[in-house]
Amino acid sequence: MMQGIIDLHHDIFFFLILILVFVSRMLVRSLWHFNEQTNPIPQRIVHGTTIEIIRTIFPSVILLFIAIASFALLYSMDGVLVDPAITIKAIGHQWRASTQPFEYSDYNSSDEQSLTFDSYTIPEDDPELGQSRLLEVDNRVVVPAKTHLRMIVTPADVPHSWVVPSSGVKCDDVPGRSNLTSISVQREGVYYGQCSEIRGTNHAFTPIVVEAVTLKDYADWVSNQLILQTN
Repeated sequence: MMQGIIDLHHDIFFFLILILVFVSRMLVRSLWHFNEQTNPIPQRIVHGTTIEIIRTIFPSVILLFIAIASFALLYSMDGVLVDPAITIKAIGHQWRASTQPFEYSDYNSSDEQSLTFDSYTIPEDDPELGQSRLLEVDNRVVVPAKTHLRMIVTPADVPHSWVVPSSGVKCDDVPGRSNLTSISVQREGVYYGQCSEIRGTNHAFTPIVVEAVTLKDYADWVSNQLILQTN
């Protein structure tokens, strides 16, 4: 998903550069040729059919190419994987601004309970060295890198929005239904996000932290979480 956003940005930027060069050239040319010294008696042009056709067709073609690429990306972002490797569920709460429950439904503990945990915000007066203020949590959402995941988001009360900008993920939580989105983090590392749906008091204190690790480290993390949940 993120790669598609980057590719679309590069494609649009290519057209922007062409437009910038063309407009700049025409502006400089006009300033150079059409001035009082070189052309003391200005020409009066009433009609320019050819120019009018060109300046109508070319922008339309450029906008058409941009629209096709944009709609293709939009519909691909709305698609859901048929057989994802992992399914993660996030539940939004209005009055639990400092925490967000997560559920890994593919893994069950010895008592047949799905792997679940709460992700609490680290208070701004208690961060460790290197932690981001009001963006760090005690339990990160750990995922394996280069793996296709399915993310299910649902609110317990009011609308929310699960957003990790650096991964190209934004999925709105609508009361009464569950929304799906697909994630595939290509690089190992830590990715930060926040709820982007204004929903009242303490809205700004709902960070989201996704940590992408190797498949081996992910398996070890799942095992440790299941042991902690059982105990």
